Amino acid sequence: QVKLEESGGGSVQQGGSLRLACGVSGFSFDSACLAWYRQIPGKEREGVGSINTLANRTRYANSAKDRFTISIDDKNNLYLQMNSLTPEDTGMYYCAADPAFPRFICSGDFRAARSEYRHWGQGTQVTVSS
Repeated sequence: QVKLEESGGGSVQQGGSLRLACGVSGFSFDSACLAWYRQIPGKEREGVGSINTLANRTRYANSAKDRFTISIDDKNNLYLQMNSLTPEDTGMYYCAADPAFPRFICSGDFRAARSEYRHWGQGTQVTVSS
């Protein structure tokens, strides 16, 4: 059974940093696509970034470039280091994962990929105050 569990959310002030973690169990990280999405109040769930573990390639949404970094470790954990946070980053952050690579997963088209991910965590809340 595949399970994803996020942690690390919290409240920070503008300009601060947070590191989110997602523990993944149920499949190997040797060949998988892992991603972070977020749901900002009033908006649809949007992609933040992804990592293709087979190709060791990361992709980021424009809103995350130069501020957020995705990484993994050898214990099946996915991370999202978030720096220079702004109130616009407030929302629920979800990790997503899939060992398969259908059309859009890890392609950089986060919106199209959203429906292809079969496995999601429950989310962790990030609140950034001004």
